[in-house]
Amino acid sequence: MRRTPSGLTLPGPSRRTLLRGVGGAAALGAGIPLLSACGGSGAAADPKTVTLGSKASDPVPKKAYADVYAAFRKQSGLTVDVNTKDSNTFQEQINSYLQGTPDDVFTWFAGYRMQFFAAKGLATPIDDVWQKIGGNFPDAMKALSKGEDGKYYLVPLYTYPWAIFYRKSVFAEKGYEVPTTWDDFIALCKRMQKDGLVPIAFGDKDAWPALGTFDQINFRKNGYDFHVDLMAGKASWTDAKVRAAFDLWAEILPYHQEGAIGRTWQDAAQTLVSKKAGMYLLGTFVAQQFTNEADLADLDFFAFPEIDPAYGQETVEAPTDGFMMSRSPKNKAGSAELMEYLGSPAAEEIYLKSDPSVVAASTKADTSSYTPLQKKAYEMIGAAKNLTQFMDRDSRPDFTSTVMQPALQKFIRDPKGVDGLLSSIERQKKTIFASS
Repeated sequence: MRRTPSGLTLPGPSRRTLLRGVGGAAALGAGIPLLSACGGSGAAADPKTVTLGSKASDPVPKKAYADVYAAFRKQSGLTVDVNTKDSNTFQEQINSYLQGTPDDVFTWFAGYRMQFFAAKGLATPIDDVWQKIGGNFPDAMKALSKGEDGKYYLVPLYTYPWAIFYRKSVFAEKGYEVPTTWDDFIALCKRMQKDGLVPIAFGDKDAWPALGTFDQINFRKNGYDFHVDLMAGKASWTDAKVRAAFDLWAEILPYHQEGAIGRTWQDAAQTLVSKKAGMYLLGTFVAQQFTNEADLADLDFFAFPEIDPAYGQETVEAPTDGFMMSRSPKNKAGSAELMEYLGSPAAEEIYLKSDPSVVAASTKADTSSYTPLQKKAYEMIGAAKNLTQFMDRDSRPDFTSTVMQPALQKFIRDPKGVDGLLSSIERQKKTIFASS
């Protein structure tokens, strides 16, 4: 699918990606204590208040959401009582949170991770809301917002691609050219290293950024279909194709910033801001770290380079964020009214005014004020043949959090131990996916 005059018609993942089997009461939150500070207030329902659990703790998205809620209050007279926790804590404790006394509405992700909780009965279907907002979204966004039962559970707000970011002024000064193939990419890394730059900024303290690196290499090397099967637990982690992807990763590890396990993505981003690093693989939210207008105007990106010509650069990782309604909201009518507003072009436009690092999920949001970075992101997503969400959204969250995150950190520390690592991943995968 391609962009249409009315907006962005996103190319969605195959039906098998969106509607594959979801685990039942698997040990999603195994080893994680019940939420005590992350749940709803437990107070009696206030018809003028909707409670909302949020993972948006970073300053830029936090303000952007606050602006949206303030506009909703002005329009509806309803107050949104926001309960914000840092993103990692929120995600780690989400299972316990939703089984306890959650807020009426909560921020979450489209696709598989939404379906997981919908299948467990931990979210309220919002088909009535979608009857009113459905015309605002392309078919791919509609599919990403449905559970396995065909009912709607999520209102998407924004999306963004993962790509390799760089400073235009650095490339111009050094005479660097954007690489489109793996060999060109390696050659550029070597040249940057020779020039005294860290070729690739990297921070994996929170354990999820490395998932994105694997995704890019795997679907560039092995194609979208194999990647989808691997995420779904259908392909084996001991397959030679997976080993080949890790071999490629090992080839570029020496060009990554050292000490990545102890560095946050924000700190890694600052090395790109300060021109100490030449490139950085991340989502467009990296732009939130470019607080100086001149620095932001100097930021650009390119698609992860081609590895196998058979697959080219046809797949784009484009996570989509939005909102869900908990299973027993205290103020269901108010929650539905909020969800309807969040699915409006007006809400997206308010959010994007404060956070121009992402693009609207709606086809009806005004894109005339998009920055060059947003326009490029919009076009990249629209031109993609296939879209993925992200490893921790495209696979079972209990598998990615308990197995893949520590495994990839182990690989970063010791890439030579990859065979034993892949065997361990496969054993654990079989156990976890068998519990469905």
